[in-house]
Amino acid sequence: QVQLVESGGGLVQPGESLRLSCAASGFTFDLYWMYWVRQAPGKGLEWVSRINFDGRTTSSADSVKGRFTISRDNAKKMLYLQMDNLKSEDTARYYCATCTSEYKECDFRTTVRGQGTQVTVSP
Repeated sequence: QVQLVESGGGLVQPGESLRLSCAASGFTFDLYWMYWVRQAPGKGLEWVSRINFDGRTTSSADSVKGRFTISRDNAKKMLYLQMDNLKSEDTARYYCATCTSEYKECDFRTTVRGQGTQVTVSP
């Protein structure tokens, strides 16, 4: 079955960087659009960035545009999120997520997600 295991979260100060990683297994990784989504305490799920199946098309939410970069390595079945110039409002649990139809983008709320990794940005 689909397994997504995130890593790389932690506690950092504003302005610092983190790189999140996601190891995928149990499905044909290079056929699916992938997302990073996040959920802050007391708030709903928010999409952060997405990438198409071959890595050539990406997009990010306005709140992170220019600071976060999504990428993937299909040979290694890995998804990444490089987060630079982190802000306190980026504090959230970050989830790696996959769409469930081959080659098609999807609504992030319909994705299958991992357990997440916590990112805390605090002075």
